[in-house]
Amino acid sequence: MKVFKKVLLASALSCAGLAAPSMVSVLPGVDLAVAHAETKTKRVPALREKVYSQLARAQKLADDGDVKGGLEVLDSIKERSGSMNSYEIAMMHNFYGFIYYNENQLDKAIASFEQVVAEEAIPESLRLSTTFSLAQLAMANGDYKATVDYLDRWKKINTQPIKSNYYVLKAQALYQDKNYQSAVENINIAISLTESEGNVPKESWLVLQRALYYSMNQPKKVADVLEKMVKLFDKPEYWVQLAGMFGELGEEKKQLALLETAKQRGFIKKRSDVIQLAQVYLFNGLPYKAAVALDEGIKSGVVEGNAKNYAFIAEAYVQSKDEDKSISYFVKADKEVAHGNYLQRIAEVYINLEKFDEAADAARAALDKGELTFESNAYVALGMAQYNLQNFDASILAFEQAEKHKKSANLAKQWIKYVKREKIHAETLKQALL
Repeated sequence: MKVFKKVLLASALSCAGLAAPSMVSVLPGVDLAVAHAETKTKRVPALREKVYSQLARAQKLADDGDVKGGLEVLDSIKERSGSMNSYEIAMMHNFYGFIYYNENQLDKAIASFEQVVAEEAIPESLRLSTTFSLAQLAMANGDYKATVDYLDRWKKINTQPIKSNYYVLKAQALYQDKNYQSAVENINIAISLTESEGNVPKESWLVLQRALYYSMNQPKKVADVLEKMVKLFDKPEYWVQLAGMFGELGEEKKQLALLETAKQRGFIKKRSDVIQLAQVYLFNGLPYKAAVALDEGIKSGVVEGNAKNYAFIAEAYVQSKDEDKSISYFVKADKEVAHGNYLQRIAEVYINLEKFDEAADAARAALDKGELTFESNAYVALGMAQYNLQNFDASILAFEQAEKHKKSANLAKQWIKYVKREKIHAETLKQALL
């Protein structure tokens, strides 16, 4: 029969990035010539010529796109099922299952294939393949408990060495059912089987293994899986994810080294990657690199230019002692917000730079804009700027406002005393020079 639609399984069987099997691997192949010949060598009832020709007719109609016609032929066969043997009935239900699957009627397809395996006198190969297909169809239908049940039934009748695909499907179903411990045991077996044969496990299997360990809150094992994925597949996202796991494990130096390598290789492309890189630089005492990394991200359009990001760059430049560079980013941040907090920070930076006129202007602007988290800090900055400009009375007034706030009361009192003494000293010196 023709290869039927794959779209249904592609979405339903995707589990933590897992690709769905092809139609051919989901449903047992139906080749009437083989089936007809099989009855001559197996201990099963014969597939008689009359039934064989009708099934062949139904198959041709379905292959040619006449689904309704194919079903009508099968219905006519079903009306005479009283005179049919077990194998003939099983083959009839098999064709029903194929057609219903092709029409995306999974419930009917499953019911039809259930009737196939319900027949006693059928080849064991058909029973095995159909039971496994039922597990896959149940998975596609979102019935994860039924998937596991079908797989257990299949295992009981299987006499051959079990292959990796059994354990992978079972792990998928158990993962979706949130039975993480059993799921990880099964995916580990699948991976071990493949590696013991000298083969590389499929990427999707490692994706599932990683997801399971993450769901089980085992970051060390997540990191181990990601290290393997980095070595085997060398994808940018695995480098960045591994760096993130090193961060969770408190291995910041490894995290930094991995991200630096990823950056050199051009793997830092997404917004979250750029932000992680900048934060890791800052955490590891590299504020200048942190500022540059985030600034480059904004300029390239990968990271949005918002107040939070501009402020991060500004503070990073402050930490790197490049305070002059911080001003323009605080200004950009200020334009994005309704509060005056960033103007207050500009005032404080200007004081550090000994630009007291600019500091006083910024402090006043911050107070005028309002909605300050710590209003007292703006008054302290204004008082310090006015003192350095020798505007003693204005300085005292500013510190008196700061004194009203509990957070800065003690500091403000000390400054008031100090400024008053300096005012007297300046006036005395002035009189002495007259």
